[in-house]
Amino acid sequence: QVQLVDSGGGLVQAGGSLRLSCAASGRTFSIYTMGWFRQAPGKEREFVSAIRLSDGSTDYADSVKGRFTFSRDKAKNTLYLQMSNLKPEETAVYYCGASFYATGPYRSAARFGSWGQGTQVTVSS
Repeated sequence: QVQLVDSGGGLVQAGGSLRLSCAASGRTFSIYTMGWFRQAPGKEREFVSAIRLSDGSTDYADSVKGRFTFSRDKAKNTLYLQMSNLKPEETAVYYCGASFYATGPYRSAARFGSWGQGTQVTVSS
């Protein structure tokens, strides 16, 4: 099993920045790709970003490209989502997820088998 703990959310003004963290433990060798998704009230879980662990390649939703950066610290088994120039419409609970599939697509939450508990990001206007 894999356990994920995400953190780093909070309240920020529009245009501000936050860095989310996701600490992984357990059978982390079984993870192929890590992802960040977000879910606003009454909406489906939405893809934000993914990183393929084998080579560090990343993918971003068009809406966050150029403003969000997904990175990792291998030694700490921790991943980070640096978010800048945040917008009020990005208010949501952000979840990190682990995918155990060797191939994609990774933009669907259905491809991820383990999730963190979520961290609330609130962007005020």
